[in-house]
Amino acid sequence: MQKLGLLLGAFGAAGLAAPIAAEVSELAMLDTLQPGMWEIRQRSDGSRRNICVRNGRDLIQLQHRQTGCTQFVVQDDAQEVTVQYTCRGDGYGRTTIRKEGSALVQLQSQGSQGGGPFALAGEARRTGPC
Repeated sequence: MQKLGLLLGAFGAAGLAAPIAAEVSELAMLDTLQPGMWEIRQRSDGSRRNICVRNGRDLIQLQHRQTGCTQFVVQDDAQEVTVQYTCRGDGYGRTTIRKEGSALVQLQSQGSQGGGPFALAGEARRTGPC
């Protein structure tokens, strides 16, 4: 009987821990990135473009800038996140963002937009305010 009580106590403690863990924000690493103007530099051709980032989540859909896309979190770690998304009628993408600092990340994104494929590998660096 004492073993049963200990076993039930352990399950009860585990049940209490679950709500605490659930309070941690999904994709919290992206919330640690500084808002502002970010320069995205592609490794393949050295091209650069600037985007105004309100929060790090703006880096998920670089190719599909519209709202209303569904997202599925594949990986959510303290230093790296991967999100797969679908934009009905315009394609899909899968983006991995690896944090090197609050103003520097490594990006990989690939998918389909407008019936054709896209791929991006590069880095994004904060350059100043928007």
